[in-house]
Amino acid sequence: MSHSDIDISEFKSKLLDLLQGIVSFEQEQGKADSTVQLDQSRLGRLSRMDAIQVQAMADEALRRKQIYRQRIDAALIRIENGEFGLCCVCGEEIHPKRLSFDPTVLLCIDCANSQEC
Repeated sequence: MSHSDIDISEFKSKLLDLLQGIVSFEQEQGKADSTVQLDQSRLGRLSRMDAIQVQAMADEALRRKQIYRQRIDAALIRIENGEFGLCCVCGEEIHPKRLSFDPTVLLCIDCANSQEC
């Protein structure tokens, strides 16, 4: 396997598709992003707690999408710089199957395993 075995245009296309999905999610979230509205048909503390919990889950989903967007942006920069598919720690090639699973991955499997310890 060599770095040339990686189809950069395929990964770039996949990353751009992922980015578009996140942008769409952010736009939809922006439309729905507002103060917690209480269900007036349900009264009491539990309905307020439910509404606050739903809002917290939506906020967390948006936060995770924003982090993933940053990872996608970084992967696109690595493509432009000719560094895509190379481990950020050891500089070795990341296996194409690993990149296919997650094209934003920064580490080869060996470095990823050593960082978990």
